[in-house]
Amino acid sequence: MSNSISPASLHHLLGIAPETPLSIEAMCANLRCVLYPAISLTGRLKRFCSTLMEAMRSLGITAEPFSESTLCDGRFTPGTVILAPGMFTDKELAINRVSTLYNNIIVGIYDEPPPLTPEALPQERLDAIVGRLARDMVHILVYVTEQSWTICTMNGGVVTFNTPLPATEDVRRTLVPKLTAQVVPPRPEDLDLRPASIQVGNSEFRIAAEDFLGCSRIWASGNYLLTHTSTDGLEYRNDFYRKIVARYLDQRSGMSYGFFARQLPVAVKPALLCNNEYPEVEEGTISVKIGEKNMLVPVPDVRILTTRSGCKKHCLNSETDLVEIGLDQGVAYLKTPAGLPEGTIIRPSFDTLTILAHALGNAIIAGILKTLRPGSLFTEKLERKGATMTHWHGYPESTMLPAGYFVHGRDNPPVSCSTPQSAAYSLFGKIEALEQAILTGEEYLGDVHIEPNHGTNIVGILTLKETALLLNGIAVPNAGSAERLHRR
Repeated sequence: MSNSISPASLHHLLGIAPETPLSIEAMCANLRCVLYPAISLTGRLKRFCSTLMEAMRSLGITAEPFSESTLCDGRFTPGTVILAPGMFTDKELAINRVSTLYNNIIVGIYDEPPPLTPEALPQERLDAIVGRLARDMVHILVYVTEQSWTICTMNGGVVTFNTPLPATEDVRRTLVPKLTAQVVPPRPEDLDLRPASIQVGNSEFRIAAEDFLGCSRIWASGNYLLTHTSTDGLEYRNDFYRKIVARYLDQRSGMSYGFFARQLPVAVKPALLCNNEYPEVEEGTISVKIGEKNMLVPVPDVRILTTRSGCKKHCLNSETDLVEIGLDQGVAYLKTPAGLPEGTIIRPSFDTLTILAHALGNAIIAGILKTLRPGSLFTEKLERKGATMTHWHGYPESTMLPAGYFVHGRDNPPVSCSTPQSAAYSLFGKIEALEQAILTGEEYLGDVHIEPNHGTNIVGILTLKETALLLNGIAVPNAGSAERLHRR
């Protein structure tokens, strides 16, 4: 992963704090953990946690046992990761000792196998994970057995290590990234809300809606897409914890996984080649390093139609389940459709920042191509028809990928979705994908962002329906080929 865009530009474009740790080394340096054990622990959990704490300290992580000195006014210091092995009564739960819902990550560690059977469908596995998270009021689950230990996360990610005790390298490469960034849904105050401002009857919306609905029907034909976990169906210890979960999810009716999005046409301006290594950034541009070239790229406004948070992706209603997000003169906004039924809950997607990162990345790449490869099909399509984005919690076979789409991200730290790191890796990866295309001399038509332990983003000039056909194993003749796409 090469940081082709500076931390200052990430902050300018997406509001990502410059101090956000993007490498595993930076993550270790920023991490602070406290062991908060139950009154009674099994021997297996004692050995596991002792080894885990030793591994963390060897990585330079601050890791200490719980004591009153680890608290401030009876609460955990914001930013502290709480490792909570064992079983707790309601009043003993670590959630009772945090000051706000988003200040601390709590990890439940259990002496038992994970509640996941090999024959269970992906949705059943996800529901089991989310159900335990809600019952014990934790953010991450770790299951320990005699032969292995398993990490389960809110996005349905499951990673099993076939060792009874945690190896330092496994802690560094896999656990640390999951502990580094909190999964936080965007708050309504983070966006300029523009209610009832999408006109569902205009031609632009109707064309896009037809693509969304066709895509939804294809995904509904299989079990590949994780759809929706309702908060009403979860088991809570009491009404107080039910309210905490509702507040944590910003009053969403449930959690949906993945997204479909159509970036609307972009007015692309060509990038400027610069001779000096650190060009002076002009207003409305960012500095991007691609290969050995330094370029100033104009950053246009971006608009994206996308599925609303909590909707059922496999049975979309185009008049209620689509929203528009975007950046207007650097201001993030959320538009909702006119004529919504009373009581419809509209919330920004957990993946809002990642969606915006992909849209900006597409515009940046189109500007670079306009200079380096005039007549680029990607640029022409983005300006005339836009681009599409599909995110789901699975991984495509290489034979499913269309021509002209370049893969990146396999070696990135496995961060959770909806984190600043996930958005940053999306943007960096697009530049890497373009560099691959330039190096091989191939036509760039899109990118495939593999997110370890999480899922895949496939972004480019195919329609949502065409992408769905490919990813569900349905052949699309000459998918992604320049000859075919030029005819559209």
